[in-house]
Amino acid sequence: MKLTIICIMTVVELKNIVKSYQLGNVTVHALKGINLTIAGGDFVSVAGPSGSGKTTIMNLIGLIDTPSSGDVVIQGMATAQLNRNELTRMRQTVIGFVFQSFNLLPVLNVFENVELPLLLAAKKPLPAAERKEWVEHLLEAVGLSDRMAHLPSELSGGQQQRVAIARALVNHPKIVIADEPTANLDSENGERVLDLMKHVNKTDGTTFIFSTHDSTIWEMANHVIFLHDGIVQKNTVGKS
Repeated sequence: MKLTIICIMTVVELKNIVKSYQLGNVTVHALKGINLTIAGGDFVSVAGPSGSGKTTIMNLIGLIDTPSSGDVVIQGMATAQLNRNELTRMRQTVIGFVFQSFNLLPVLNVFENVELPLLLAAKKPLPAAERKEWVEHLLEAVGLSDRMAHLPSELSGGQQQRVAIARALVNHPKIVIADEPTANLDSENGERVLDLMKHVNKTDGTTFIFSTHDSTIWEMANHVIFLHDGIVQKNTVGKS
């Protein structure tokens, strides 16, 4: 009998992460010695009440912030050892972001907002025809094929969120970090984008990490991390 061994790579590792910051004269201890591993292809929900440390963890994994102490390791690389250019390159090519505040560029239309990461990340950008086809495909998948020429100011909050989701996926990132991705969506569009993310997760092996209060995402996740007061209260791996 032939034995097949499948190796699942760890794509994110947090080693004894502490994060503190000053709020006036008060020191806030946001994270208190967090240890976590996230495997490639995980569909992860980071849950917990407001102030539990969810956003702080997302910002650290996304290389937007740095820990007070401890190590953030992305795809086997200790990020503390990377210079500014290397960190920028990793954010552009490895990580996709869905920000709760959207962060769309107001002077660019929908198509251009989604296309921009393709132009920034590639040393040699895709031919224009291929870029156009891929961007249009993503915008159709999130239900915005009729809004491609619109500016962000001409969209509802839910529509802007869906643009942000398409933009996060455009570079085929290894990791997608999503902060409350369904918070501004109605149930129909929330289900639509979650189905898209689950499809990308299964077909491309993209790792998704959500910070959310949405119980629908908890139920879809195969890995749920519950935080409370800056510590991991519960870490459940292998949910269906």
